[in-house]
Amino acid sequence: MWEFPNIDPIAFSIGPLLIRWYALAYLAGFLLGWRYCMILVGRDKDQNPNREDVDDFLTWAIVGVILGGRIGYVLFYQLDYYLENPSGILKLWNGGMSFHGGALGVMAALILFSLRRKINFLKLADVVCAAVPIGLFFGRLANFINGELYGRVTESSWGMVFPRGGALPRHPSQLYEAALEGAVLFVVLFLLMKTAAVRKRPGIVAGAFLVGYGVFRAVIEWFREPDAHIGLIGGAVSMGQVLSLPMVLVGLGAVGFAVVRYRHDAKSA
Repeated sequence: MWEFPNIDPIAFSIGPLLIRWYALAYLAGFLLGWRYCMILVGRDKDQNPNREDVDDFLTWAIVGVILGGRIGYVLFYQLDYYLENPSGILKLWNGGMSFHGGALGVMAALILFSLRRKINFLKLADVVCAAVPIGLFFGRLANFINGELYGRVTESSWGMVFPRGGALPRHPSQLYEAALEGAVLFVVLFLLMKTAAVRKRPGIVAGAFLVGYGVFRAVIEWFREPDAHIGLIGGAVSMGQVLSLPMVLVGLGAVGFAVVRYRHDAKSA
């Protein structure tokens, strides 16, 4: 059994202001993701989207993640509680963010921003989705530091006893997610972005992200402790698995659309 490191969730303080690792994870994800997107689009001002577009989209992405993540958590995970306690919706410092809700928020931001700037939605989505695993990686590490979203009880030698998880060792599922949804998915999308044939087919990278995340999340949910207030739906699947299925289907549809559209355009030319 591995020993849980018991890292203080508070990274440092500035007077009465407490800076948590979770907040720093969000900051690192946004800044490094933004920088990576700037590299992907290059320095060609005539490129669609270009560096100015990516630069301006950062604010939209932040709003989409925060609003979508919070609203998604309220709707998907604790709707009954927040209907009785609506003021708690604004208390972000108490935790409660949904990745699937955040993904919907960013998708809405991508659509609105693309329409406003008259840029190619699928190309911008490819660039943004290629950078999302960076934020996922740091976010899951922060979940691990907080000792939250831990896994199910295990007899494996790498199980850990989490402070809030009882006396039995559990899967460090946050690290599984950091590895698969973060590192592995980033490498896969990086290789796709480096492939000229893929770049000519806008939508493939975004679709691959949706499929990759959905599959990895659904698999890891078998090791992750279900939410206590929800449990397993039908005694078999978790809410995370239910929400991941539409992501996989939409991702497959995006990849298929990109391939078919390119073939049609090629024949027309």
